[in-house]
Amino acid sequence: MTSPANAARGALAATASFLFWGLVPLYWKQMSSIASIELIMHRIVWSLLFLIGILAWQNNLRALRAAFAHPRLIGLNLLSSLLLAANWTVYVWAVNHGQIIESSLGYFLVPLVNVALGSLLLHERLRTLQWLAISLAAGGVITLLTRLGHIPWIALAIAGTWSGYGLLKKKSALGAIPGLTAETLMLLPLALGLLAWWHHTGIGALGRVDWWQHILVLSVGIVTAIPLLLFAYGAQRIPLTTLGLLQYVAPSVQFLLGYFLYHEPFDLVHLQAYACIWTGLILYTGDGFWTQRHHLRANI
Repeated sequence: MTSPANAARGALAATASFLFWGLVPLYWKQMSSIASIELIMHRIVWSLLFLIGILAWQNNLRALRAAFAHPRLIGLNLLSSLLLAANWTVYVWAVNHGQIIESSLGYFLVPLVNVALGSLLLHERLRTLQWLAISLAAGGVITLLTRLGHIPWIALAIAGTWSGYGLLKKKSALGAIPGLTAETLMLLPLALGLLAWWHHTGIGALGRVDWWQHILVLSVGIVTAIPLLLFAYGAQRIPLTTLGLLQYVAPSVQFLLGYFLYHEPFDLVHLQAYACIWTGLILYTGDGFWTQRHHLRANI
């Protein structure tokens, strides 16, 4: 049983992690002159160094062995790493091309896509409100498509890759940090090869950008790891329903940044589409709370 003090610290840590993720577009925007794919390759290299340092400090490097125990696990972790890299790349590209609002939509869609995947792939039975929530989200996407003639591919790519990544993580026995370390390690040869080639051809960022951007590029491992550590600390100390509610902090902050700070377009059609999706999220969240309370009362 978690003590009230531990629960309070856990809630604070989890909130801080989602606030960090919500504000991280401010960081990526400072490197908009660098290609998004190159930023992700740097993220892989410097994140790996930082994560291995954490595992060494925890005396837990042996946990990595499980990721390479047999071919099925290797394939599972490799697929996870590719989905994660794709998610990172689309997100950073969106931020640096004036699409923060649509990228926030992707993370708003994630819980609803998770439910849909659970129904389609895991044959989980959906409740009425869950079906209604998914239908409203689909209605929002269709509104953007029919009224603007625009498929929100950024939002769909972000939601799809992140939900797919989460689905694969359910099948992994590795903890958060060993799992991310193993996934990043698998992408290291690709990242080092591309960075070496870009440096050789003179188009790489290192040695070409100013000192401030050098610092930002080299700190990407820390920027990646800090919210992950805060999230892991919080997730161990607060209920899953609270964690699920807090996850909306990040896309909400991203949306506010895109609208108020960077003045990205958001007209009546966008409002109508987003209202459908936000209503779906409210129904989804309400259904989760109602179901939990029903189970608690049934077990008393």
